[in-house]
Amino acid sequence: MFGVAGSLLLAAGLVTAGQASAQPQREVLGTNGAPVPELAWGPCAEGQAKGYECAEVEVPLSYRDPDGKTITLALGKLPAKDQENKLGTIFFNPGGPGGSGRFAPELTPELHERFDIVGFDPRGIAASTPLRCFDDPAQGELLAGEFPATPEQTHQRITDTAKGTELCEQNAGELIGHMSTANVARDMDLLRQALGEEQTSYYGISYGSHLGTVYANLFPDKVGAVAIDAVLDPVEWTTGERPGDRFTPFSYRLGSHDGAQRSLETFLDACQADERCAFREPGRDLGEKYDAILETLREGPLEIAPPDKPEPFEVTYQMAVSSTMGALYDAANSSSLAEFLQALDDASDPGLSTRSAPVAELPPSAPTPGYQDGATYMGPEQGAGVFCADTDNPGNPWAWPVHARKADREAPGFGSQWTWLSLPCASWPASDPDRYAGPWDKQTANPVLVVGNSLGDPATPYDDAVSTSKRLGDARLLSLESFGHGARGNSECIDSALDAYFIDGALPEEGTVCQPDRAPFDPVS
Repeated sequence: MFGVAGSLLLAAGLVTAGQASAQPQREVLGTNGAPVPELAWGPCAEGQAKGYECAEVEVPLSYRDPDGKTITLALGKLPAKDQENKLGTIFFNPGGPGGSGRFAPELTPELHERFDIVGFDPRGIAASTPLRCFDDPAQGELLAGEFPATPEQTHQRITDTAKGTELCEQNAGELIGHMSTANVARDMDLLRQALGEEQTSYYGISYGSHLGTVYANLFPDKVGAVAIDAVLDPVEWTTGERPGDRFTPFSYRLGSHDGAQRSLETFLDACQADERCAFREPGRDLGEKYDAILETLREGPLEIAPPDKPEPFEVTYQMAVSSTMGALYDAANSSSLAEFLQALDDASDPGLSTRSAPVAELPPSAPTPGYQDGATYMGPEQGAGVFCADTDNPGNPWAWPVHARKADREAPGFGSQWTWLSLPCASWPASDPDRYAGPWDKQTANPVLVVGNSLGDPATPYDDAVSTSKRLGDARLLSLESFGHGARGNSECIDSALDAYFIDGALPEEGTVCQPDRAPFDPVS
């Protein structure tokens, strides 16, 4: 219908800027002699996170020119409660890419007691020198629209994205060519030096796992305790396993849709076994019940009503998919997700006699990484600036609907949701010659701790945690037998293992599998 086959043949002659950066370049070794900034911690701005200290430092725009142009990084520090017996600093990244990381959580009570926890907005993001393509923030919708579900929406999404990347070419400035994770890792090592730490201790989740993996391979002798949770496979993120993978969108290549589908199946199995689940229906396959709702929504939206509010609202196909996936980020959302899906099932039943729309709220959405104060600019180009710099992708936008349809056959809805995420990379106007794309097996000074949810992660499949633990030069895999995005905070077993790792350097035994503290439909205390 769209000339897709011909478009894919043409794609063989097209590469994105990210692929061009894979050509041989003069290697930048570490921070390349960049001057170590001086840190001056002080009060954060009024209304920001209480109990934190803030600072700003300058780092090189390009580590090829360490004494040249600079950009600013915004930092936040949660001081250790026991300063007299403080063990050091743990750096933190909450994911994204494009998420603010300045105000880190306490991680665990024990770690907050003994460590300063330092976060920073990565280069180009939020309160650091921001990448900005748009004069009007509303133009960000050109890059951040919902995934398409019809031919007309597909054409519009491709057209809008091309307009958005064209504005980036016109307005972004030099920073757009220096946004790779490798440069963020170099920034972090410069911050390590500024803090006077001999080695880096770090906890990163989701995209933050890739930052940890890159750091471990750029600065293997500086690895102290590096823990990565909800892990991205670095090969699938950057280049893929085979040469032809550069013609596959990286967001398809990662298999996040498979992780989302696995999480959904775990949720549905738990629902079928628990009488407290509103979506439970003895004798009926809940996977088929869910798929039937999606098929109905493809024909048009359904109406549900929020509790205590008179006006119902429409739920579209895309809204249902994204709401379901967002709820799967945390198993604690299971009850609200079940109520939402049952309301959609009721609304889709033409034989159900109701005087009003079924009642349910939208389930909790996927959390946005980091702190937002409403005044700091955070546009979608900031995340794209990172992942398009890091990853190989097709140069033809019509590769995206092909792979979205393929992914949807494996994971209905989730396939499109994830695959279309990377469309800006088809026409992204810059590359970063200093990105890092392997090797990934550098022998580190200390082992890396890799953490994953074995029953499904809707964003970073558990298989990526397994493969990354094998790719790294020295790593130990720790698993949580649950679903959700990230294991920390969901299991005393996981948190105790993190405490032992950061405080004593002790690794969990090989093959350790932790249990969650609560079942999906247990009340949230």
